[in-house]
Amino acid sequence: MHDLLDDYAHSNALRDTSTRLKLLLGLGAILLCVSSATPVAPLFIAITMSLITVMLAKIPGRFYSKLLFLPVSFSLLSAAVVAFMHGGGESLFAFDFFGISLVIREEGANLALLLIARTFGGMCSLFFIALTTPMIEIFSVLKSLGLPDFLVELSMLMYRYIFVFVDQSAMIHSAQVMRLGDAGVKNSLYSFSMLSSVLFLRAWEQGERLIVAMDARCYDGKLDLMEQSAKAEPKEIFAVMGYLAVIAAIAVFTRGIQLL
Repeated sequence: MHDLLDDYAHSNALRDTSTRLKLLLGLGAILLCVSSATPVAPLFIAITMSLITVMLAKIPGRFYSKLLFLPVSFSLLSAAVVAFMHGGGESLFAFDFFGISLVIREEGANLALLLIARTFGGMCSLFFIALTTPMIEIFSVLKSLGLPDFLVELSMLMYRYIFVFVDQSAMIHSAQVMRLGDAGVKNSLYSFSMLSSVLFLRAWEQGERLIVAMDARCYDGKLDLMEQSAKAEPKEIFAVMGYLAVIAAIAVFTRGIQLL
């Protein structure tokens, strides 16, 4: 998944668009999404950001739908709990579960819909950034905005080596499965403990190698980053600001609307 995300981030149709503009669009949509009082604006964000990602950035729709499946399914489970546990008002649905009466009321149902809409809209905006903007350009923009150098560099190293260790753990797990290391609960627990200990040692060794490699390249405590993305054109800036203004207007004018 890491390779696929990086591949699409480097080869999508919006690759040469200004990184700052894409971050403004994605982060602005996320902020408006989570601050909306009703599901209307988040749903509008979800639909439009999905269309931008699939139609303008040329990300395959099948791959994009697979990315959205996990967060949407998680939000549906969370929304079901919220619907049953919160809110008052008129009863919309009720049933008995082993002698326990479970009821969905108006306030709980509206809160659950808002949770789903916010999650869906926020994830669509986040995936827009992830699928259209390489991480190295995001780090360079953060550094140019005045974020402390140590924080940017630490984030870069963490991003890089998280996936290195994921690959290592996948190879170790595959070797354990080939040797029937997952046969039974006892063997599974033993294999997991061995995987954790070996992965810790691999991480320690990789850190030592990284220090030696950086010292060999005259590392002085600072990594130089160059912002390579093109500057935004006026029409692109107006389009993004107009889009965010439309979302803000929808959020304001629909703040008193309840879907249920």
